[in-house]
Amino acid sequence: MSKWWRAVATTAGGLRSTEVTSRRSYFTIQAIPREVSGRRVSSRDRAQGRIPAVVFSQNYVQSKPEDPTSIVASSSVSRKFLLTTERKQIKTIIDSVDLPFFCSTTFPLQIRAGSGSSTLLESGKVLPIKIHKDEETGKILNLVFVWAEDGTKLRVDVPVVFKGEHECPGLKKGGYLNKIRPSLKFLCPAENIPQKIEVDISQLDVEDKVSLHDIDVHPAWKLLSKNEAIPVCKVKATPVDS
Repeated sequence: MSKWWRAVATTAGGLRSTEVTSRRSYFTIQAIPREVSGRRVSSRDRAQGRIPAVVFSQNYVQSKPEDPTSIVASSSVSRKFLLTTERKQIKTIIDSVDLPFFCSTTFPLQIRAGSGSSTLLESGKVLPIKIHKDEETGKILNLVFVWAEDGTKLRVDVPVVFKGEHECPGLKKGGYLNKIRPSLKFLCPAENIPQKIEVDISQLDVEDKVSLHDIDVHPAWKLLSKNEAIPVCKVKATPVDS
């Protein structure tokens, strides 16, 4: 099969001691509709080197102004399409962006009338929200996307990346880094989703920590946690064997 996907430009940005990175799409995902669903049909698609997928619209809003964690879907699911996409294409994309950041990166999606067709049925920007894998083989079984339309808000699980480990005084003294929160949940505008949050630990000594309230982020991003004193990471002393 021909390669449908193409590379596009990327951008990045940062913020003070905790750096927030937001990168645009690397590839345009090409997909075709599937008229029916079911285990047998999905198995046939996978045998042909394709991955069943679904995309739909889902906008989240904050139901209680005083409670940043009171997030609900504002409307029922709409603009839903059952799709398949090439396994090789998805593997290339994941290898490029790294798997932990796949579900915090938006991509252009083009839905064609059929394999190799020039007829475009639907297009737009999407955010992957779920990857279903085979527990034994690790192969991707299904993908779930939501339309990431400008003006909507989406709930995103943003990976945390820790930097400065080589300079960290606490680690040099023999301590170890306890990575308590490998990701953080935010409500983000679809046009401004951070791909990752980088937490600088280069100044932490033994027993020092970085908490949620220490992380500076864009004011449009709402952290979905009621307790901002929760630590993201902590440098702990290595236990001494008796």
